Amino acid sequence: MPYTIGIDARKIQDFGIGTYVRNLVRSLAAIDSENHYVLLAKPGDREGLLDLPDNFQVALESSPVYSLRELVALSWHLYRRKLDLYHSTHYVLPAWVGSKVVVTIHDIIHLLYPEFLPSHLAFLYAQRMIRRSLTRGDRIIAVSQNTKNDLEHHFEVGRRKIQVIHNGVEDIFRHRLPVEDLQRWLRDLGVAQPYLLFVGNPAKPHKNLDTVVQAYARARRMAQFDAPLICVGSREGSEFKIRQRANYLGIGDKVRLLGHVAHEALPAIYQGATLFLYPTLYEGFGLPVIEAMASGVPVITSNTSALKEIAEGYAHLVDPLDLDGIAKAIAHLMGNPEARAKLIQLGERRAEDFRWDETARRTLDVYLSVIEGRGEAG
Repeated sequence: MPYTIGIDARKIQDFGIGTYVRNLVRSLAAIDSENHYVLLAKPGDREGLLDLPDNFQVALESSPVYSLRELVALSWHLYRRKLDLYHSTHYVLPAWVGSKVVVTIHDIIHLLYPEFLPSHLAFLYAQRMIRRSLTRGDRIIAVSQNTKNDLEHHFEVGRRKIQVIHNGVEDIFRHRLPVEDLQRWLRDLGVAQPYLLFVGNPAKPHKNLDTVVQAYARARRMAQFDAPLICVGSREGSEFKIRQRANYLGIGDKVRLLGHVAHEALPAIYQGATLFLYPTLYEGFGLPVIEAMASGVPVITSNTSALKEIAEGYAHLVDPLDLDGIAKAIAHLMGNPEARAKLIQLGERRAEDFRWDETARRTLDVYLSVIEGRGEAG
């Protein structure tokens, strides 16, 4: 007998969680034609959910994410739908859920770095919602062992209730673009090789872009290379500060903030890079690292949080607070093609461990085990 499963897809346009939702839904559609799925989505998100099979239905819900209104509005949706299971794809649950519940928690950065939040009220909201999800959820999916460890350390939750299911990486990053296509994409973006690449929202302090810019400037003096630093990610609220830092360091013309880049252009921007920089302070998983590895780009990333978990032995790890250490790593790799080639080989091998079809298969197994009352996570 088929089950009815609801999935919160309202963050499908976001970075990070949006990538998770989009690829989970697409991969579930490819492997499960038996069960019925109800995707809760915002009105503007319908286009991103086209071409799904008949057992997938979109239910529109316009309440803002992280609002009191959503707690009530989602409860009404779930009451009307008579679900067997509801999957919250981030840590917020509706006020009422009458079915079994699975919750994915990507990280607890709001609790570890409360100084990055707009107010103490936001901290209390995040803390309460995460605790409620851990209590009410029948099974918790953590996207890394690091996130599972954080949850067990900061909350009272049985470890067998939490199951680690890693994210995947899309195949578009694994497929090498023909040289002429790569060059066309880069020309359209106004980017010339060689260049170093950073991908992330610079407005988020934990992305550590200010330190990256300083380390890049220092590395240029160490290794005498002339490749610019290309930064992909929203410029809103951060551009002035980054440009001010670059100008002060005398590299104003060498740091380019591209802003948002269309998803279909990302494989080219990755594949064209000489080196990928991602020494962030904390990540629940670190999708850009695996995307860069799959794209055949050597990676410098942090020796902390989930980044160590997914990249140790396959990338050059650094202390994200050690500016000089980051600069030396950049200088070493920019001056050593053999070392870059070795990291490319290792990274491509590591990227094979992360596939969305496997993420979906394991997630579907969680759904069915929860609905049918089978054992907790091992």
